[in-house]
Amino acid sequence: MWKTRIAAVLVCMPICMSSIAFAQQSATSAPVVQWQLQVMQNGQQIDSFEGTTTVGQARTDTHHHVVQHSVGCKDQPAGDIDLQRTLTVSPIAADATGVTLAIEAQETLEDTSTQRTSASGCKIPPQPRQVSASHPGLKASGSDWTSWTLVDKDPQLVYRVRASVASSPAQQ
Repeated sequence: MWKTRIAAVLVCMPICMSSIAFAQQSATSAPVVQWQLQVMQNGQQIDSFEGTTTVGQARTDTHHHVVQHSVGCKDQPAGDIDLQRTLTVSPIAADATGVTLAIEAQETLEDTSTQRTSASGCKIPPQPRQVSASHPGLKASGSDWTSWTLVDKDPQLVYRVRASVASSPAQQ
């Protein structure tokens, strides 16, 4: 009886080990994607992000840009606004025809209208506004830029994205 069990283990061992090796190879063989994202405001690049991320993984980055305005009746520097931008980029598919990215964006934008004044005629800072956007499957291919418009005007906000399959492991 013991001989039968030992023989069964010895027969199963090469098959089981190759199954484990195949499962490990499948888990680690997901394509690695190199991507770049440019933030364009009214036609001018104002920020950029880039990364190397494995398909099925996500990368989140936050950039801050603090602006200051002169405010009040004495036109004194004050009214700091943190124009924060947080992006989560997740490659969801990659092949020879291109890369599909899921992108989540949260932006704090500054009102581009002229600086306002209070009832007494004193300057008040522009009010920030929040923009949240999600693209479930932006298709990008190689060196060609793909555009995604988040805000049409006041200000116009466009993300330009390009991505390709990398030849080296992810370095997140």
